[in-house]
Amino acid sequence: MTDLARAHLLGLRHLEAGQPSGVFNLGNGNGFSVHEVLAAARRVTGRTITAREAPRRAGDPATLVGSSAKARRVLGWAPQFEGLETIIETAWKWHRDHAR
Repeated sequence: MTDLARAHLLGLRHLEAGQPSGVFNLGNGNGFSVHEVLAAARRVTGRTITAREAPRRAGDPATLVGSSAKARRVLGWAPQFEGLETIIETAWKWHRDHAR
């Protein structure tokens, strides 16, 4: 099961147990640049992925890393897939398996 699906199931169980709803970040605590994500996606998919570089938009943070501390504490969730290529591989496999 994928990390996100498992987090959603844990969230549903949390609600079914009468607990309050909440907002949870499901980041893995690692930050990846757009360049790193694109390079990994190209390696995993074997496809050409074009990108257009542009200056940072006003208000965009220089660094943004998601923490799943609340999801770990409240739902007991922790990511199983932490490496960027593994994350992309699982998403790519799902999309290939569910293509119409």
